Amino acid sequence: MKGENKKGKKAVSIYQIVFGIIAVVAILAWISTFAFNQNLSQNVSLSNLSNYGPAPNMQGISHWINSPPLSISSLKGKVVLVDFWTYSCINCIRTIPYLNAWESKYGGSGLVIIGVHTPEFEFEKNYSNVLSAVNRFNITYPVAMDSNYSTWSAYGNRYWPADYLIDKNGNVRAATFGEGDYAQTEQEIQLLLRDAGYSPQSGLVNITSSVNFSMINTPELYLGAGEGRNPIGNKEGFSEGQNVNYSYPNVTQSNVPYLSGEWFNAPDSMLSINNSRVFLVYSAKKVNIVASGNAKIILKLDGHALNQSYLGADVRALNGTASANITASRLYNIVSAPSYGQHYLEIDSSPNFRIYTFTFG
Repeated sequence: MKGENKKGKKAVSIYQIVFGIIAVVAILAWISTFAFNQNLSQNVSLSNLSNYGPAPNMQGISHWINSPPLSISSLKGKVVLVDFWTYSCINCIRTIPYLNAWESKYGGSGLVIIGVHTPEFEFEKNYSNVLSAVNRFNITYPVAMDSNYSTWSAYGNRYWPADYLIDKNGNVRAATFGEGDYAQTEQEIQLLLRDAGYSPQSGLVNITSSVNFSMINTPELYLGAGEGRNPIGNKEGFSEGQNVNYSYPNVTQSNVPYLSGEWFNAPDSMLSINNSRVFLVYSAKKVNIVASGNAKIILKLDGHALNQSYLGADVRALNGTASANITASRLYNIVSAPSYGQHYLEIDSSPNFRIYTFTFG
């Protein structure tokens, strides 16, 4: 399986919360019969693809977007790609251009992509939020909202993103966890389409990635006082369910968030109350945050306001101040540097700024 830090997001905390009530034996039993082998030959042929048995149907879907309800059993004769994703996940977001390109290229030639949206955060269960994200990312293939983890559980899945490729007979023939392996996945799509009697276009989609995973030296950082969250550098630590006044910190550690001012310690996030700031020494090119609220944040990098060449897509500079308005619950790109390197980030927020995670690119 792909490593969570660089090529995929591992569902550790949500897995503990949601599946604590599910019998571990049942999950392991399904996984043992669905033991996906990812070491396929680069020269993809039908004989290279294992047969992992019948794919589970869609289960517990609360809403469908771009489609009436679908089932794997009703799609026999087609090739189906089931993509588990969630809209604030940067790893998923970077995969979407490939899915869109495959939908455009093969959607009329026997391929059906189903994006199974399984939420990481509570706000991702909201239909309007998911619909807005589908439109923002120009997704036209069917999206199934799996807000109660029913389909995720049926597949024994643990990763965002995760792709399961299903043949004309409804059997899973390949799986990919995390980002990457796009060329091999597309070759497998073409192979299974030909086997199903279709004539797919040859060649591979060409999408340029600006991410060099070997240069990202800061992992995804989860804020919040709940179990499994990352520690903060402040001596005050976390007090779940409480407002905490954090003293101005002496930032000594890289890849560890520090706070100052008053913050409410929620299980999955930190909510700014008064004079609230976040400090972080990180090593990457891009910085993203998953955030919500009705707030404004002001950004400094290495002690100075971000200049034009460092502004993230969601940041604007005016009169020497770089800021972003936090309105919707989603991922915000706040720093986009011209090259990789280590930097000292400071976020000064108004009240009602809620931050969930830092992610990097």
